[in-house]
Amino acid sequence: MPSLKLRDGNSLHYKDMGAGRPVLLVHGWPLTGDMWEYQTLALLEAGYRVITYDRRGFGQSSHPFGGYDYETLTADLAELIDHLDLTDLTLVGFSMGGGEVTRYVSRFGTTRLAGVGLIASIVPFLLETDDNPDGVPVDVFAEFKAQIRRDRFHFLAEFLKGFYGVSMIRKPVSQALIDWSFTLGMMASPNATLDCIDSFSRTDFRPDLAALTLPVLVVHGTGDKTVPYELTGKRVSEMVPHARYVEYDSAPHGLFATDAEALNRDLLGFLASTKL
Repeated sequence: MPSLKLRDGNSLHYKDMGAGRPVLLVHGWPLTGDMWEYQTLALLEAGYRVITYDRRGFGQSSHPFGGYDYETLTADLAELIDHLDLTDLTLVGFSMGGGEVTRYVSRFGTTRLAGVGLIASIVPFLLETDDNPDGVPVDVFAEFKAQIRRDRFHFLAEFLKGFYGVSMIRKPVSQALIDWSFTLGMMASPNATLDCIDSFSRTDFRPDLAALTLPVLVVHGTGDKTVPYELTGKRVSEMVPHARYVEYDSAPHGLFATDAEALNRDLLGFLASTKL
């Protein structure tokens, strides 16, 4: 698979498949671009060109020691879009990837874009602060980092259970899929895994939302315990009134797998609505 050499000498591993109108899918933490398997297949079969990539520090991209702030990550995304000369592009971000999507529009504009999708996204702002009192306390993220430093393997194995909404009585995905996700997560460098927690928890995207003047799809599960919908998807829908907001009742964070058919249907419907 091809890779793009970036301005700082690092490289992004990407996949560029199919033909037709392009859709670029930005993965979440701590996975890789391969997390989009269900959506990639559905989009390709519907006649779209699909691009996925591994964020720096993850998967098969370069694993530098630093550069995990959203300014750098969004510049990486912009380089990939320019390299492939994508136009009439729909840019879709899951979880942490929603930050790159939103910041891209704010920094680089809408010239190349037809629309954006925010799927179980961390946008607009997760952290509890004086002006975001309902946010997640900083101690929660500090504990994540402490557990990762102590035993990244055990942390990820336990984290993925909640990610997919697995419990004693509810098993919405197979153990094989969880094992696959674990493998994707283990491909990340330890420092990227740690640094990105600070990035997605501390970056305030509220000022960026004014740039979302193009069509926007927002999808979130009401059972998401990883990125609560009340702090994120629902707030984006209130701050971007023209956004198409869809809630999946009781769906967990990893709805790209647990609710793949519904998400594929909503993505395809959104793409059809933005056709020039």
